[in-house]
Parts: sequence; C-alpha cells; structure tokens
Amino acid sequence: MSELTLTVMRLGFLAVLWLFVIVAVQVIRSDLFGTRVTQRGSRRTASDARPPQARQNNAAPPQQRQQPGRQRRGAPTKLVVSEGTLTGTTVALQGQTITLGRAHDSTIVLDDDYASSRHARIYPDRDGQWIVEDLGSTNGTYLDRTRLTTPTPVPLGAPIRIGKTVIELRK
Repeated sequence: MSELTLTVMRLGFLAVLWLFVIVAVQVIRSDLFGTRVTQRGSRRTASDARPPQARQNNAAPPQQRQQPGRQRRGAPTKLVVSEGTLTGTTVALQGQTITLGRAHDSTIVLDDDYASSRHARIYPDRDGQWIVEDLGSTNGTYLDRTRLTTPTPVPLGAPIRIGKTVIELRK
C-alpha cells in the first residue's frame, strides 16, 4: 500500500472515531439534562388548535362550540402539571382542545417514555364541563387511579396521570 492511501485511511478512521465520541457525548448529555421543551400554549389560539379543515371552513368542531363568557361558577380556569418533567407548567383553559403527547404539535409535549405521540386530549363539552379522552395510547390514561376507556368528565383537582406526568384542572 502506498503511504498516501495509508494516511487517508488513518484520517478517515480518526474522523469516524471522533464522530462516535461526539454522538456518545450528545446522548449522555440528553439523558442527563433531558430535551428542551418549549412553552407554546400561551401563543396558541383556539383557531390554531382546530384541524386545518375546520380552520378553512371556519366551522368549530362540536366540542369547541362553547359560548364565550358562559362559564360555570367554580369552573376550572387552568391546567397545571403537578408531577413529572414539566412540573409547574400551566395552560390557560379558554375553550380550546388541549392535546397531550410526545408529538411536537401537542399543546403539552410530554418527554416521557410511557407517553404515546398522541396520548390524550382534554376538551370542554357544551355544559362547560371538561372531558378527558384517551386517544388509544399503549400505556393508558388514568383519572384518579382509574384507567380511562371512554371520554370522562374531569372533576376540579382530580389527578390525570400519563406515565410519570400528573396534571390537574384548577381554578
């Protein structure tokens, strides 16, 4: 083998070795510090939360046809993450559907191995009561230690557990 070929092979091996070291350091860093979660709930409006077809037709889905200003006394006004990596995160309840999961377009993005990409949603019904629905997740959604199988009304302060994350509706 020529000296040039041997030098090129050595440099190529060195580049692959450094690439492996850099990737290993990035994996260790993400395991130690987690992924960066951006707060998008405050910028999102009710019209942005609707599917593209509903936005084009300017028609709200049935679960979002709530009359503004008609909230029940004692009705929740915010959704608070009380346990998990997002502890302290608050989303104002303004009549829009709130999606939960690992997908980047979810209202609350969960960095949890036990959460599905589209895990659950919370939406208001016509009476102003909030409903939680499991969207066919693998590990399930729990309301007060009961696994959800159908859309269920959420009482004020009742814990909703998705993997290691617990959220509550509060005033």
